[in-house]
Amino acid sequence: MTVTTTAPTTGSREAARPDYKVTFPRVVRSEFGKFLSLRSTLIALGLSQVLLVAVGLIAAAVYTPGGQDGSGPDIQDGLVGLSLTGVTFAELALGVLGVLITAGEYTSGTIRSTLAAVPKRLPVLWSKTIIFGVIAQGAAMGGVLITFQLGGMILKTEDLSMSLSDAGVLRALIGASLYLGLVGVWGVALGALLRSTAGGIAVLVGLLLVVPGLTGLLPASIRDNVTPYLPNNAGQAAYHLHEASDSLGPWAGLAVFAVWVTLTLGAAAYRLARTDA
Repeated sequence: MTVTTTAPTTGSREAARPDYKVTFPRVVRSEFGKFLSLRSTLIALGLSQVLLVAVGLIAAAVYTPGGQDGSGPDIQDGLVGLSLTGVTFAELALGVLGVLITAGEYTSGTIRSTLAAVPKRLPVLWSKTIIFGVIAQGAAMGGVLITFQLGGMILKTEDLSMSLSDAGVLRALIGASLYLGLVGVWGVALGALLRSTAGGIAVLVGLLLVVPGLTGLLPASIRDNVTPYLPNNAGQAAYHLHEASDSLGPWAGLAVFAVWVTLTLGAAAYRLARTDA
């Protein structure tokens, strides 16, 4: 008895094999899965919120009136200034986490498999930027609102008591959350540009904390024209309740800091597209 076999046609093989395309939504979903799968990223994100809330509440708890005569801190922005005391610590945690998200893949070598799966490369950077920017900004918004409300309960008997309906309060809180979100994006950009965890963190900390202090060594004529446009000083203007005479306005300061972030992100994109991993 003869058995006749028929070879599968090309059309049937193509029908059996689904056609998976690399699309931007799929890249975003993949990068989001990476973010959630790393315990260190979730710990660092939680640490930023702990610092933001805890430092703000400690500042409110230890506050004593009389800052002008030297018996207590000089709080120009009232409850907003106290509740946002932890922004300096939270920005470091978010910025370092942003660096780790991108530079960590270069350090471990997993960036090669990532770029092999996404040959166009740039969608990887854009997806990391969007994911962490949204997460950092959302977490920061929740943190500043919680700290403001709890700080108001602590200081309800003091003259510093404020509400969200007071002039400039909601704008300052939103400005703080936007600033922290941009710091996280800046960390992602620095990590992708420098491809070194240590280098990215060093540049981030240097530009945010060290360089503003060094400007005090410059002549006054130069210092007054340069200082407001430094990343940290420009970003901090976004959440000051009262505009200082030597600083930018809230939205102008946030725009200047956004320019710093955009330029760094553009340089990172150029290097990613032009050089090997």
